[in-house]
Amino acid sequence: MSRALVPLAQGCEELEAITIIDLLVRAGVEVTTAGLDDRIVTASRGTRLVPDTTIKALGNKRFDLIALPGGQPGADHLRDNVPLQTLLQQHAGEQKWLAAICAAPRVLAEAGLLEGKQVTCYPGALDGYPQLDVRTSALEIDGRIITSRGPGTAMDFVLALIECLQGREKRDEVERQLVR
Repeated sequence: MSRALVPLAQGCEELEAITIIDLLVRAGVEVTTAGLDDRIVTASRGTRLVPDTTIKALGNKRFDLIALPGGQPGADHLRDNVPLQTLLQQHAGEQKWLAAICAAPRVLAEAGLLEGKQVTCYPGALDGYPQLDVRTSALEIDGRIITSRGPGTAMDFVLALIECLQGREKRDEVERQLVR
């Protein structure tokens, strides 16, 4: 069974966070949510999310995918969290999947993981990184990095994650159940 980590920060985009968690679970992925501290997360529009654990408490647990929801100021909180930055760099070094949507690609940029990659993000989210190859497409997959634009692309983003982790057949099965 594939395992995914979804870090949750105060002010994250709830539509993205919930879509990531829900669709991965539908695909049979074991999902762990982790807060940056031990508080309940209040998302950008007031939805309250209860993480399973904290980033610091993960210990040596390994994942096949780390998927970052965006939103503001959530993405900035993820970007500024040193234990998460260390975890992302370690994960990338192990050639595992990394995914970020909306403003969250800046978290990967800050970790130095987007150089030489074609990426996409919420308009303007990577303006401070002129060296990056930022596209305006809804979804970009470059190597083991998957990025997407924002709340409106969340479902396609997660279906792509499912395909990368579980294969096309599982993606199609989940998509059929969604009646899109």
